[in-house]
Amino acid sequence: MENYFEPRLSDDQLRAISSIGLAHMGDAVFEILVRGWLCAHGKATGKGLHQATIRLVCAESQAEKAERILPLLTETELAVFKRGRNAQVHTVPGHASRAQYGEATALEALLGWLYLRGEKSRINELFCKMMEETD
Repeated sequence: MENYFEPRLSDDQLRAISSIGLAHMGDAVFEILVRGWLCAHGKATGKGLHQATIRLVCAESQAEKAERILPLLTETELAVFKRGRNAQVHTVPGHASRAQYGEATALEALLGWLYLRGEKSRINELFCKMMEETD
């Protein structure tokens, strides 16, 4: 039986997943990290919790956070990031530019790739850097 809480896919398995598939996984990873961050920082109270989550997971916010970690990425991680940024997305939300949406998709693809490799400590390291200047 597989442990889907702690996946460890091989490089070949990861290459078989599309950039959109990696971003789909990374979107969930990022959202759960944000929700945990909000709870840990005492911001998980009242009806503003959902709005706080939305503000942090929107494409504009993700694009800004992606810029913070780019200098920290390894060559391999940067290749995955670029692969995600170049993914063929057909719809872009009205509140984000195509460039912001591409950066957000790239970040999500990287987080999905790291998660599926089982690299939770690396995800945490990057997430902490992303959240350093957040209120």
